Amino acid sequence: MKKYLFIVALSLLTCRYYSQTKNDIATTIQKTMHNQEIAWNKGDIDGFMSAYWNSDSLKFIGKNGITFGWKNTLENYKKNYPDQTAMGKLSFLLISIEPLSENSCYVIGSWSLIKKKGNVSGFYTLLWKKINDTWVIVADHTS
Repeated sequence: MKKYLFIVALSLLTCRYYSQTKNDIATTIQKTMHNQEIAWNKGDIDGFMSAYWNSDSLKFIGKNGITFGWKNTLENYKKNYPDQTAMGKLSFLLISIEPLSENSCYVIGSWSLIKKKGNVSGFYTLLWKKINDTWVIVADHTS
């Protein structure tokens, strides 16, 4: 009986811990993505990119295929969005934030850019990982 009670108590504590961790992860990711919107809307691509893993192993998948690496992704953004007019006003809508573990999370959402020369929008899936105590995007598939 003591073993049973111990297992139940341990299970409850584990569920409670995971629930708190899940909420903390979601809050951190929401805040980071909000900061990305702010940076983008100020014309600050470097600030926007601070949410991405600064590594050659970063993967960005878009309409033109896959880009490997933080630097290459940054260069593509700067080439495709040379000024604030081209960048427009960005907004994200988070649809789903699903922690996979204490150190990884899967995010689905939509994005929209309001621009003078026509609005554009689409969807994204992001794989986030906690690396060196910081949550970063390690893979981005945007359409």
